[in-house]
Amino acid sequence: MAAKTATKRAVKPIETSIPDFDRLIHEKTRLAIVSALAVNPTLTFNELKAILKTTDGNVSVHARKLEEANYLNCKKSFEGRMPRTEYSLTAAGRRALQRYLDHMEALINNVRTG
Repeated sequence: MAAKTATKRAVKPIETSIPDFDRLIHEKTRLAIVSALAVNPTLTFNELKAILKTTDGNVSVHARKLEEANYLNCKKSFEGRMPRTEYSLTAAGRRALQRYLDHMEALINNVRTG
């Protein structure tokens, strides 16, 4: 049985720069929260849960991480006896989303023109 010989690459691989994504926003649930709030001035907890089609725990955990990073404002109040949690995107959150989108556009353009 003949031994396989390694073939040499005739073309040197093209180097691409991969953007340094904001890992906080890159996670799909957090990206969905930030994106939803980018087009809505405010959303309640229940509205976010319905938009994302996810659980209370998922919204709570991911919103808290975004709030800790100062990407979201969280306002808690009561309507009658019912608790109401309302979220809005901060200026820092809006800038972070814009940077993320810029990185994604750069990556897409690099792939398309590469």
